[in-house]
Amino acid sequence: MSELQMGVVESRFADIVWQREPVSTLELVKLCESEFNWKKTTTYTVLKRLCEKGIFQNNKGTVTSLISREEFYARQSKKFVDETFGGSLPAFLAAFTHRNELSKEEIDELTRMIEKYKG
Repeated sequence: MSELQMGVVESRFADIVWQREPVSTLELVKLCESEFNWKKTTTYTVLKRLCEKGIFQNNKGTVTSLISREEFYARQSKKFVDETFGGSLPAFLAAFTHRNELSKEEIDELTRMIEKYKG
């Protein structure tokens, strides 16, 4: 499996699959033609790339995910924190909140998450 990462266009394509799976390749071609103005070959090329990365599979013309959207972005987030902040979530949050003030709702949600993991 290739490294799990996607560019902006691949991410938009992946969202289409995740929102509609299982989706036929025929329907996917039509959706991508409408959404991106792609030709059939472009859709198949992007699909093939994402299948090779282990994100999706194309089984007899039906596309499904091998990894959920949530799992994909959880892995991307962990990789970012690991590479940028030495794996320190507190260091990431400190950097994030340095310029982005948290709302009361966000603080409450973070507090709930911490309490959940404490217990």
